[in-house]
Amino acid sequence: MGKKRIVKKAGGGVDQGKVSRSLSRTVRKSVGKGTLYVRATYNNTRLLLADKDGGTLAWSSSGALGFKGAKKGTPFAAAKVGELLAEKAGIMGVKEVAVIVKGVGPGRESSIRAFVSRGVDLLSIQDKTPVPHNGPRAKKPRRV
Repeated sequence: MGKKRIVKKAGGGVDQGKVSRSLSRTVRKSVGKGTLYVRATYNNTRLLLADKDGGTLAWSSSGALGFKGAKKGTPFAAAKVGELLAEKAGIMGVKEVAVIVKGVGPGRESSIRAFVSRGVDLLSIQDKTPVPHNGPRAKKPRRV
């Protein structure tokens, strides 16, 4: 007779334990306006909520919510991050945010939509994705 094993299905959903732990660690601050920084890469989506002076209030990412591998870069994972950060913002009393987006990943738009759908007003969206002016460095000339 040994111990019975419980097999969990490997779904691509959010780890609820990590979500509740993340929400429990939210600082109870009262802030009216803030800035939401969205860093969307091909492999992950990170969101950071800051006050008007630039001090970090809260942050989260797809990886921090329990998504692994290729699922971290999906719009679904980015939307879940946006929802979680919007809940943290609601706890802190944030009513309005200005959004600054960096990167070209698939989670750019869905994270902002999920954040705003939780009742936070959107003041502006800025795209500060770095763009190279001169392209990559040229190859050195071949010596024969």
